[in-house]
Amino acid sequence: MATISASAVKDLREKTGVGMMEAKKALEEAGGDFEKAVDILRKKGLSAAAKKSARVASEGMIASRLENAGKTAVLIEVNSETDFVSKNEEFQSFAKGLAEIVVKQKPADVAALSQLSIGGDNVEAKRNALVQKIGENISIRRFAVFETSGQVAVYLHGNRIGVMVDYTGGDEQLGKDLAMHIAAASPQFLSREAVPADVLARERSVYEAQAKESGKPAAVIGKIVEGKLEKFFSDSCLVDQVYIKDPDGKLKIKDLLKKAGATVNRFTRYQLGEGIEKKKENFADEVAAQLK
Repeated sequence: MATISASAVKDLREKTGVGMMEAKKALEEAGGDFEKAVDILRKKGLSAAAKKSARVASEGMIASRLENAGKTAVLIEVNSETDFVSKNEEFQSFAKGLAEIVVKQKPADVAALSQLSIGGDNVEAKRNALVQKIGENISIRRFAVFETSGQVAVYLHGNRIGVMVDYTGGDEQLGKDLAMHIAAASPQFLSREAVPADVLARERSVYEAQAKESGKPAAVIGKIVEGKLEKFFSDSCLVDQVYIKDPDGKLKIKDLLKKAGATVNRFTRYQLGEGIEKKKENFADEVAAQLK
């Protein structure tokens, strides 16, 4: 039997919202495999993971740049340790300067970007100088560039959420509406056809297990699973989502696009710090460690 660490139990509890014993039993059943343990809890209906958004703790800002008459755009995430630093004018200028460099020079990745010039120095040297001056760690986490023969709409919700959407047809207002919808509704995929096969298989497996656990007759389990998959598509796929600005709550994005004679080719949504956990400091533990 795999040895289950206290930290693994703690992480599973935080991600799923279950009790300590349930988390430990799930990890033991999964042989220590974290994601398999999450699925076990979901199948038993114990996990709240599907209803919880990822815990976001990292600070900084999302910056953007639109060029070439709306046909080229970039989103970039630059992180700091505290929200206080994210409001610093030099930090903001650095992030916006990086967006300008990326949209014009299109480096392959963050490592390549770090070697480019900014303000008479290279990016990495500028970052280090800013770290020394401000007194906090600053990191360039990621960026995305869109180039298209259609149009790119960019929307920033403050400096914490950024969206780029590449679309063909329609007008500028449609692009803005689509970008704002993506910012609010957070779709994972463009369409149901774009959902990876392994993701779909995993969801189907969970729904089948849930239906069997409910004690429903075998004859109706298939219909229950298909119904849950339809709900998954309507929650996760952009074109199947209900348009957030529709007052009746019935108009889907695919209907909005059809009405405008438009097509969404792709989109990117960044949320500041998503997937990054901020280290939790325990003052008592810190003092105890220093006394050893």
